[in-house]
Amino acid sequence: MMYGWLWRHLPGPAVVRVLLLAVLAAAVLAACFQWVFPAVAPYMPFNDTTVGE
Repeated sequence: MMYGWLWRHLPGPAVVRVLLLAVLAAAVLAACFQWVFPAVAPYMPFNDTTVGE
């Protein structure tokens, strides 16, 4: 549903829509790596190691 909504609301022919979707996906991924993942990392259990204690 979401992808259909995005596809219908993006302007231009199919080639332009694909390029816009690629740019949008890259922007979301960059935002996740820049702000979301570092903010959530302290709350994740992956950093709680017991080896070497």
